[in-house]
Amino acid sequence: MLDGGSMYYPYFRGKQFELITIKENANLIEKSNFVPIIEPVKESISGLHRTTDALINANARFILIVNPVNGDWVDDHDNLFDKVFNKKLTEYKNYMLGFLLTENTSMTDIATFCNNKKIDISFIHYGFNHGKELATQLNSLSQVKENIFIEDVCQKLYRKNFESQKHNILIRDGFKKRTNREHPSIEHFSDLHVTYKDEQMSGFGDFLIVGDDFSETGGPAYAVAIHLTYIDKEKDNDMYISHYVSNRTDTPTDPAGKFAEALKKLVDDVNKENSPILKTNAVNEYLDLHKRNHFPGLGYIKKLSMQHHLELMSDFFKSR
Repeated sequence: MLDGGSMYYPYFRGKQFELITIKENANLIEKSNFVPIIEPVKESISGLHRTTDALINANARFILIVNPVNGDWVDDHDNLFDKVFNKKLTEYKNYMLGFLLTENTSMTDIATFCNNKKIDISFIHYGFNHGKELATQLNSLSQVKENIFIEDVCQKLYRKNFESQKHNILIRDGFKKRTNREHPSIEHFSDLHVTYKDEQMSGFGDFLIVGDDFSETGGPAYAVAIHLTYIDKEKDNDMYISHYVSNRTDTPTDPAGKFAEALKKLVDDVNKENSPILKTNAVNEYLDLHKRNHFPGLGYIKKLSMQHHLELMSDFFKSR
């Protein structure tokens, strides 16, 4: 069972490089007391099993969503549940089932789900319309341990219904979705890591540098962009995101060359005196890629930036 001691809940969709990010950082996740939320979206679940195995081996806590609203399992929740539960997961106690509450979820759906499960549950509020009714019944649903609110679709008035609950988490999407060539060089990301208690929350989360908008595949990359979050100590530890965009943005050709252009901007920024960018392992790997003039593929670049964000969060809370 999760003990509610964590502050940071990163929300991942279970695509290949998201899962690899979690798997490769399982020890960091455990050491930092993070609780990743995983929404399975791919029909093949071998990568998901490798990821949950890594989390189990690290004794890390996590939340596994069993009724995804994106990807290949949207209409097949029962089958997903049957396939996900291998022996290791069945015997592991340090995780919760995530149940997404959307505008299509009924009170009957909630009661049926809770009555059939003996595992601790986390409700993820994602557009549900019956907050007041649910709040009055929560005390009788003893296996529900946390309420997680996706900020964009859970306004303050809705969240107010749950103020008396012990563990409430707010997830904010700090990543503004647009085409790569339209990204500004720097913009605000989030202050929730500093202000979540002011929102009467016991924890917070985000969608890292991917954002909440789900797409099966990226289109052709007219521009290559590398995204790095950083915390500005001069501005009350507010968090910003730098977008390093390639110079060429007009045709979908030469992603390797465009990556080199974007990477040069990142390297120049990181090497500036008093650069606010934390030199994480991920950033050091970017510097090494630049030195070797190597293009590892667009998925790997996204993985490095997600890893950097996890390392940044870990460093921030370690130093508090």
